[in-house]
Amino acid sequence: MRRSAAAFLFLAAACTHQSTNNGFRVALVTPGSIADAAWNSGAYAGLLAIRDSLGAQVSQIEARTPAEQAEALRTYARQGYRLVFGHGFEFQDPAERIAAESPGTIFVVTSGVRVASTGNVVPLWFGIEEATYLAGMAAGSLTRTSKIGFVGGMELPPIVRGYEGWLNGAHAVNPRIDSRITWLNTFDDVAAGREAALAMIRSGVDMLHHNADQAALGLFQAAKESPGVYAFGANLDQRDLAPERVLGSVVIDLPRALLAIAREVRENRFTPRVERFGLEGGVIRYEANPGIPIPSTLPAKLAAARDSIIAGTLNPLTAR
Repeated sequence: MRRSAAAFLFLAAACTHQSTNNGFRVALVTPGSIADAAWNSGAYAGLLAIRDSLGAQVSQIEARTPAEQAEALRTYARQGYRLVFGHGFEFQDPAERIAAESPGTIFVVTSGVRVASTGNVVPLWFGIEEATYLAGMAAGSLTRTSKIGFVGGMELPPIVRGYEGWLNGAHAVNPRIDSRITWLNTFDDVAAGREAALAMIRSGVDMLHHNADQAALGLFQAAKESPGVYAFGANLDQRDLAPERVLGSVVIDLPRALLAIAREVRENRFTPRVERFGLEGGVIRYEANPGIPIPSTLPAKLAAARDSIIAGTLNPLTAR
């Protein structure tokens, strides 16, 4: 029987990334490369944490198209995996379609939006805008041109929320802010990320942020090539990509979040719900690069805003 290319890649990846252990089986399906030093890399680190901490048998596959993503979810369920992470908002709909035929598998959609009626599709909701607001405050305080730029991979709701937090945080400290945004329609094209960043830099932008995964490696290249231009990391602490140009990073502690859910499933105490993560608890956070000097008053301003967001008195999606 002839297998599709997607099925062949799935089987190869499953064999490559499996560990040998007990009957608790956990899989991760990512929409891009786990070598992106960002969103997918963080999830893969979470999968390894589940393997090491819970003794799980694990597998990972990269599935870029909707058809490949649905096929990967379905195949893992048929192979008896107890827990399958679909890593991204785009996995919500295919997971819901497959859930009814796979009652023995729990599908967790990172950046998902709802619990399915079947009870076995649940979202991890990340309040990314809470941390991008703080990054925007830093950018608005440090820019010399009052022009900031954001490069997004695709116009997905969580990424849009992150951009809105970034913009509002910058406006809160600098009403003169002029913001530029580019949607690449890809998370993989490093050259496109670099060109988008350079176009912004040519227009006067000196502070760059992103949520573009592997494509953002080009943004960091552009920042390193351009004197006086700084960047902010996303999803992981990305200061190592340009130590003298990354002012800080918006971090999602994906290993911590994924491990927490897996432990509940492993111990048979998981209940279907929307699991929310924000600044409170530390899964979402803004981490400044200590290697780059900033005004002495800025950390206190960021700490005050962080406390207000946690207290619920500052909404990063509306406050300017």
